Amino acid sequence: MEKLYIVIPAYNEQDTIKNVIDDWYPIVEKIGGESKLVIINDGSKDRTAEILEQYSESHERLIGLTKENGGHGAAVLYGYQYALDAGAEYIFQTDSDGQTVSAEFWSFWKQRRSYDMVIGHRTKRKDGFSRILVTKVLKLVLLLLFHVNVPDANTPFRLMKAGTLAQYLPLIPPGYNLSNVIISVIYKKKKLAVKYIPITFRPRQGGVNSINMKKIIGIGRQAWKDFRTINKVIAGSTEEKNGYTG
Repeated sequence: MEKLYIVIPAYNEQDTIKNVIDDWYPIVEKIGGESKLVIINDGSKDRTAEILEQYSESHERLIGLTKENGGHGAAVLYGYQYALDAGAEYIFQTDSDGQTVSAEFWSFWKQRRSYDMVIGHRTKRKDGFSRILVTKVLKLVLLLLFHVNVPDANTPFRLMKAGTLAQYLPLIPPGYNLSNVIISVIYKKKKLAVKYIPITFRPRQGGVNSINMKKIIGIGRQAWKDFRTINKVIAGSTEEKNGYTG
């Protein structure tokens, strides 16, 4: 029986976390075996941790992890490493704001053996202009710096073979903020088997959208700086694989 770990980062999501658990927990129940729903509480200041603890008492497949606040990307990496250490065969990641639809998971699951990653493409987004602009900025930066055209690099709806992820996760610095973006780039650069499937992307179901123009500019600047460094790491790993060591 296959072992799926669903990884969901959460920060100050007391308004949505119950619905998110109710949406995604039945999936690990249906798949069965040792499959788990892992929610990473990234140092929330509200009742997120309390709610997770309460739900864990009656949901044996729910694992609530709490860590110091480090941002979305760091929480995602934390969850990925936890799933790999636990022996997951497949890892699925989504977010805790209720924007994705759990029923759409099953079309991804059907194709799990054919691809290293099956990822959602947010063709019709309803989460506001600022979020859409961030995605467009990232797409342009990736094209200019990595010379890859990635349809939707940061989609929080992705199913990955754990073995493939384990091979390339060490290329990403610990705590890196745009970890899912870099994973998408690495898979593209390494010519791995990736399939994009259109998904529904609803408005945030609770909480506050913290993105504004100032943050968008900051994200773009920091991404350019960080991506230049990681690009060298990715290129170096390719050279080593091909036997070019010096």
